Amino acid sequence: MNKLDRDFYIRDPLTVAKDLLGKHLVHKTRDFHVIGKIVETEAYIGPEDKACHAYGLRRTKRNEVMYNEGGFAYVYLIYGMYYCFNVVTEQKDKPSAVLVRAVEPVEGIQHMARLRYGIDISNLSSRQRYGICNGPGKLCMSMGIGRAENGLDLCGSTLYICDAQNEPFSIESSPRINIDYAGEYKDKPWRFYIEGNKYVSKG
Repeated sequence: MNKLDRDFYIRDPLTVAKDLLGKHLVHKTRDFHVIGKIVETEAYIGPEDKACHAYGLRRTKRNEVMYNEGGFAYVYLIYGMYYCFNVVTEQKDKPSAVLVRAVEPVEGIQHMARLRYGIDISNLSSRQRYGICNGPGKLCMSMGIGRAENGLDLCGSTLYICDAQNEPFSIESSPRINIDYAGEYKDKPWRFYIEGNKYVSKG
């Protein structure tokens, strides 16, 4: 698998969000090695997007990594308990990002099961298998992504994204999820997912 280079990320988030579908997200540590196929994303296009953390060019300790050039991990906590993994896009000081909402397990599902549920893969129900990483918080839990991964260079060797061979698939779009506060931007069709994939989130 070829690791995505910086040029892939230094593009507009709508393009990156669609092009990330089917790619493999890899997290390698001394304790585990997990890979998930990206099946669902959401684009957050920057200062004009009322759903984006950098709306109005807000710059805080939390969103500082968004002001890097594309290709860095932006990981933040929601509801005080769940992490979300985002890919920073665009040029430096042009803050935008893509939220990776769901992946399909490819490698290391045994570790994913332990990280997500604390049990062996053989003890998972069918519902638990498909629910292992079908949402942003579940994804981070099952792939061991948390506060320590915020700011990591995705062109590095710990957390990164690779090209992958896939059967042809269709891309569907819809409004993004849980952004009712975003005014007219809540209805923008900037959520993208692989049609028919069982690991896409339920909303």
